[in-house]
Amino acid sequence: MQVIRNWAPTILFNVVLPIITYSLLTGYGMADALALALSGVWPLLELAISFARTRHADEFSIMVLVFLVVGVVASLAFNDARLLLVKDSAVTGLFGLALLGSLLAPRPLMFYFGRKFATGGDPARVEWWNGLWQYAGFRRSQRILTVVWGGTFLAEAVLRIILSYTLPVSTMVVISTVLPYVVLAVLIFGTATYGRRAGRRNAAAAPPNTQPAQ
Repeated sequence: MQVIRNWAPTILFNVVLPIITYSLLTGYGMADALALALSGVWPLLELAISFARTRHADEFSIMVLVFLVVGVVASLAFNDARLLLVKDSAVTGLFGLALLGSLLAPRPLMFYFGRKFATGGDPARVEWWNGLWQYAGFRRSQRILTVVWGGTFLAEAVLRIILSYTLPVSTMVVISTVLPYVVLAVLIFGTATYGRRAGRRNAAAAPPNTQPAQ
């Protein structure tokens, strides 16, 4: 139930309300691009409510806001709903490429994303997480997760770009709104499952003083 309560506002403001708004506006004769841009007001409203409640906008919220502003400007400037849909897919694809490219860096991006969610910013747990990098099994798991996330986002972007020029705009509005959340949910579930198994293996191999501080 707690998971449902946490995700309900996100689904409402980012999926349900944008789809309903787009359908109503185009039903009254508004151009696809403008209707698509105006339907993006709901995610912006969710960000504003969240910031007013917590006085904090995390990195993910800022990223969503930037994508929203770019999307609205693109849709109004080019007046092309399909271009806006492709833009959203291109952003996802670029993120996937960034993940895959980070494999060339000393530590891949998934190491830093994992640290953010696993430690909550607690200094002791951040130190523990950083210390895990010395173990080959941990390094391998972080690189595997980076490959999986990067490849999945890239494949999803290619699929959405193809569908954007194949299916009607009204159909793609639904698919383009729902699909990223489905993909993200599958990735999170798979990562959590893989992380638990890898964590048990790493914990068995690690000395006692490498366990996280409580």
